[in-house]
Amino acid sequence: MKRGIAVFFVLCLLAAAGMADFKVLTTFYPMYILTQNVTEGIDGVSVSNMAEQTVGCLHDYSLQTQDMVSLEQADALVINGGGMEQFMERVLSIRSDLPIIDASQGIEMEPSIEEGMLNAHVWMDPEMAAVQVRNIAEGLAAADDMHADQYRANAEAYEARLAALSASLAEQLSPLSGTRIITFHEAFNYFAERYGMVVAGVIANEPGEEPSTRDIADTCDLVRSLDIRTLFVEPQYPQTAAEIIARETGASIYTLDPCVSGTGMPDSYEQIQLENARVLREAFGL
Repeated sequence: MKRGIAVFFVLCLLAAAGMADFKVLTTFYPMYILTQNVTEGIDGVSVSNMAEQTVGCLHDYSLQTQDMVSLEQADALVINGGGMEQFMERVLSIRSDLPIIDASQGIEMEPSIEEGMLNAHVWMDPEMAAVQVRNIAEGLAAADDMHADQYRANAEAYEARLAALSASLAEQLSPLSGTRIITFHEAFNYFAERYGMVVAGVIANEPGEEPSTRDIADTCDLVRSLDIRTLFVEPQYPQTAAEIIARETGASIYTLDPCVSGTGMPDSYEQIQLENARVLREAFGL
């Protein structure tokens, strides 16, 4: 009887060890959604997000107290890379042993309008996002080889969905090929390039700061010279500057979402991008 009880407890301990959580931490919303899809349905693997969804892009984000706690508990950290996470030196000072998965590894980035920086908003191009998904899966497989096959299978399925999304966007936005647009900041450059549009200018060089009077005047001049009738803002940032430009030039304002906040559901990225396509078509009377 005692031996049977002992065996039972040993089996329970082994089962508990097998179910031990592998905790994945992501830096902000786009990485959270991509990683969620890579880990979906895998027992014992959890994903949490560091920056609150209301933060938007990580420009000038500072680590919070809860971030420190999350980093101490994490088994892997997924970052966008390309300089988006400017707090990485602090992260490494807290957890130098933490596996860092750079989702943008191998993706060539354009220079940013901020001197010395790269435009790291590559997730806005669904085909680049698919590369990020593959990088995330391979990074997690290396850090947690027990679930390697599941990570890769999930990534393959999600990449197929992203390919279908890109094909749909290409079809919907094909009439806008060559169209020049002005966006709130440089988040949409890769998206525009993928589907044949041109970002002729941005309202804010740094989205965390209000454009200066000179910046607003320059944008007004650009809108008039290119005869641009539509400005695109983002729901995560104030619209004050865009409203001034619209009032001065007669341009209309529409909202495009850079996929940095949302419902948290696995299909959130796809739904936001499809809505962006709908808004673009509406803005240009299609």
